[in-house]
Amino acid sequence: MKSWLFYSNDHKRVEDRTKKFLNKHSDSLSKVTADSLRGVGDSTQSIFEGKEKVYYYVVDVSTHRLATNFNMPNLTSVKRLACFYEKDTNCFTILMIKYDLASNTRITVKEAHFLPIEFLTWECLTIGALGWGQIQIADANKISIIRGNSRKKKKWMLELCDRLSEFYPREKMKHRIGYFCKVKQRWKNKEDIWIKL
Repeated sequence: MKSWLFYSNDHKRVEDRTKKFLNKHSDSLSKVTADSLRGVGDSTQSIFEGKEKVYYYVVDVSTHRLATNFNMPNLTSVKRLACFYEKDTNCFTILMIKYDLASNTRITVKEAHFLPIEFLTWECLTIGALGWGQIQIADANKISIIRGNSRKKKKWMLELCDRLSEFYPREKMKHRIGYFCKVKQRWKNKEDIWIKL
């Protein structure tokens, strides 16, 4: 079952309201927090904690300070995502906040992107070596989005499995390769319910 939130323009309202909402709370940082990339991320996420969930969405809040040259945020564990996406009604979403530091303690949010992970292309993603592997944005200054992308149509989940078979050293990670071979087979056989009508 596909979520109409992302296959219509409703996500744009979420992005715009997010930007306005966070800019209203932009004075809530201390000097120490504002100087810390992780501090701004934690502070931004805490503003949203306790908010009601619709459907079953997991929201990963990712912040990026535009003045930095390079930023490579972790999004989620590959195994956690594979398990979570066994249920078609689950949606792993990213709320990406791009901001500038306007003063010592004030941020200005320049962009807000709200999208499921499968709207990010594999050209801007990479796998990091932590646990089973972490999906990361290769460079937060260069993200590539395909709005309306299907989990299956553009082979997003299938490509994840292919990348992992190359990522894991074969002689040490046979059980992980086997696990993702099974995940890939499930996705090959799955009906594509995320195609835009």
